[in-house]
Amino acid sequence: MAMYTSTDDVGGLLPEQIGALVVQPVLDGSVAAQTGTVVNVSSTSYRVPLVTEDPSAAWVAEGAEITPDDATMDELEVTPSKVAGLTIISRELAEDSSPAAQQVVGEGLARDISRKVDAAFFANTTSNGPAGLGSLTTSVVGGGWTNTDPFAEAISKAEAQGGSLNFFIASAADALTLAQVKKATGSNEPLLGASATEPGQRRILGVPLVVSSQLTAGTIWGIDSRFVQFVVRDNTRLEVDKSAYFSSDRVGVKATMRVAFAFTHPLALVKLTEDDESSSSSS
Repeated sequence: MAMYTSTDDVGGLLPEQIGALVVQPVLDGSVAAQTGTVVNVSSTSYRVPLVTEDPSAAWVAEGAEITPDDATMDELEVTPSKVAGLTIISRELAEDSSPAAQQVVGEGLARDISRKVDAAFFANTTSNGPAGLGSLTTSVVGGGWTNTDPFAEAISKAEAQGGSLNFFIASAADALTLAQVKKATGSNEPLLGASATEPGQRRILGVPLVVSSQLTAGTIWGIDSRFVQFVVRDNTRLEVDKSAYFSSDRVGVKATMRVAFAFTHPLALVKLTEDDESSSSSS
């Protein structure tokens, strides 16, 4: 990772701070990064070997020959796409080397990139970006959520595919709906229970609930992090340039990252919807 400046008198943002200003805040702010497994790569594309069929085992008599059998292999290849954020600030702010000024610039860019990344994560396809969860054939639970039954079904569907859900992701509106659902008629105990060790963590049947502003209401995702990889190419850049805004004495600060998603076992991921849908696929 590197930072480039076009002038000698633009200070405050140092090359070694790029991780703290851009990369780490994006990873912290992106729900896709929080619920997936972050993988850093240096190549143009990223290849993941997949086992589509396990080698066969059998019971054999003592001393008998064991029949060999090979696994059936496939490969998933993804190419990180560029996502960029641009902010315009005054030259005085750019030259201010105080931690507060650096934090303002970095947080603004990171929030913008995080929103773009998460929008692509939940989408089917994104222009110039990676394919998201909406493009997959996944397990589906339909019919809404007025109690915990759909979530129990989602956990079961993931387990039937060899998965184990460790996150549910919902929109803010759906999270509010769930927060207002009670465990039983006449009860004031909310559906969203909290962990004794993490009092602020909302959970459904023990699984943490994460809220994303980029997820459309009416859909909740059940995620097994082992099968969701958040791929980041390690050429993230932070560039500072005032030449384009010379007449107004302003500075452009641009951040670019290359990101992709690798879904290695889609059927172990579960889409919960308010509508009745097929239990075998999602559009």
